[in-house]
Amino acid sequence: MADKCRWQGLHYNSPNSKPALYNSSLLILNFARMSIDTFIASRLIRDRNSGTAFSRPINVIAIIGIALGLAVMILAVSILTGFKKQIRDKVAGFGAHIQVVNFDANLSYETVPVSAAQAFVSKVQSHPGIRNIQVFAMKAGIIKTDENIQGVVLKGIGSDYDWSFFRSSMVEGETVNVSDTARTNDVVISKKVADMLGLKLGDSFAMFFVQDPPRMRKFTICGIYETSLEEFDKTYLFCDINHIRSLNGWTEDQVSGFEIFINDFDNLDYMTDVVRDAVGYRVAEEEDQLKVTNIRGRYPQIFDWLGFQDTNVIIILVLMILVAGFNMISGLLILILEKTNMIGVLKALGAGNKIIRNVFLYQAAWLTAKGLLWGNAIGIGLALLQQKTEMIQLDPSSYYLKSVPINLDPLHIILLNVGTMIAIILMLLIPSQLIARITPVKAIRYD
Repeated sequence: MADKCRWQGLHYNSPNSKPALYNSSLLILNFARMSIDTFIASRLIRDRNSGTAFSRPINVIAIIGIALGLAVMILAVSILTGFKKQIRDKVAGFGAHIQVVNFDANLSYETVPVSAAQAFVSKVQSHPGIRNIQVFAMKAGIIKTDENIQGVVLKGIGSDYDWSFFRSSMVEGETVNVSDTARTNDVVISKKVADMLGLKLGDSFAMFFVQDPPRMRKFTICGIYETSLEEFDKTYLFCDINHIRSLNGWTEDQVSGFEIFINDFDNLDYMTDVVRDAVGYRVAEEEDQLKVTNIRGRYPQIFDWLGFQDTNVIIILVLMILVAGFNMISGLLILILEKTNMIGVLKALGAGNKIIRNVFLYQAAWLTAKGLLWGNAIGIGLALLQQKTEMIQLDPSSYYLKSVPINLDPLHIILLNVGTMIAIILMLLIPSQLIARITPVKAIRYD
């Protein structure tokens, strides 16, 4: 009889009221498939969707708050990771992830040569995670035209050079075709230098090298690149490595060093140690004394600047989660106030605080999930729109990029969704304790 009264009490407000015994049978079948708190929560959610709840506008506001918060978080993370990735790739395109050079080498562009025939090369090339290893040589010089003069660094590359980065950055022409048999006078120049000197594709120019005795070489522009890294663009030209060897009086097997590209930047420190182990420590005088450096150590100012961006994104994530959490707290309090009578009835029928609290937490979780769904749609949609159209432009002189970069990583999106859901549910545990303070007598009389 007590059970029968309990089912009647729960089903009393149903719009399709039937005899109590029939209703009890249906409810018992439903309870066999789900717990009582889940069942009640699902009924309340259904009624809310049908528009019978006066708290619906408050819930809509909470959903909008969560959706906008998640959308902002997705955009912030995708922009930050895209920004860091593109800057890293651009800097690495000029100097590789890891360099092996003479131990006596300093910040000067006049490098001390080492032999290209090194035992460590084969060990490094065969190691998993290494994408390419290539030789290079550098020499500073001055380009002189009829009206302008500009100091640059000539970077010599061999037939093993990986042009993938610069092919994606070419504005006109093509890359230098370096062969092992004949030396070419073609060079790839940046658009920045070409504009400063009034040069265009196919033009020839003279480049002077301050040494004893002074020397001059004439080059022809076969390609023009633009990376928007102005400090690098106005510095580097690319030519056949044999020109550097000839200017410096080096032998055919001497180079400034080796550049090593890796597959995963996150493994930079580990791969640097791998290369150091392969190079080893040399004490014999007849052996080249080599040192290994990585891109983070060569350009600390750039990577420190990129590291500061992480702090900004963390602040944004925390603020957005707090805003979404407070929106849901207000929504949950409205839900509790709206159903105070129901809470009193449930308590009078013997339901514990835990069951009733779960009813409202399930509703809040459903509203949160709905907000996350819309937030994903908005955030990912805007990110894809920017990725395809590049509608938001940047000043390359300040940001090194022409447009806002986007890097949509599924793992980041999953973590943002899971983290937001967990954080909001944890924040809702505190206001849900209000249920324990509601007494059946006062709640049933509550109007």
